[in-house]
Amino acid sequence: MKLTTIAVAVMAVLGAANAQDTGRLVVKVKPGRTGVFVDGKYLGPASNLMRARTYKLAVGEHEVVLREPRYQEQSQKITIVKGKKTIVGPAMQAKTLTQPPYGVLRVNGFEKFAPVYVNGQYVGHADEFNASRQGLLLNPGEYEVKVTSMNGDTLLQQKVTIREKVTEILRKQ
Repeated sequence: MKLTTIAVAVMAVLGAANAQDTGRLVVKVKPGRTGVFVDGKYLGPASNLMRARTYKLAVGEHEVVLREPRYQEQSQKITIVKGKKTIVGPAMQAKTLTQPPYGVLRVNGFEKFAPVYVNGQYVGHADEFNASRQGLLLNPGEYEVKVTSMNGDTLLQQKVTIREKVTEILRKQ
């Protein structure tokens, strides 16, 4: 009993120490579906249900990259301060969009914020491409599609042929 109490107390102290070595990152950007990458790791979208998400980060210097397929990638260095909130909110610059014809790619059965990559480029998270009226518009052709977990584990990696006016659905295996 005494050993359990001591172990719990030590864990509480270590947990409190860990919490003090972090700060928070908030990305306020439109569109909210913009993917947030910190030091090369995908954290999730900038917002959910029109509310900016908050990400806990270790104190120190970090590189934040914002990716959204219809906009130019934004990158900046930030410093996270212990116990403080750092807000990032650059204006995203629109890209020239591809022209029709299009086919549609959908992915089903993955965790909500699982990142989706086409030909190695981040295109959004799984929840954006999983319902009957959702999908990623792509020009006809061959593509390499990859879906990873939030931890970076590959959940699906597959070649797909997109055909004009046809919806291709990839499912978690």
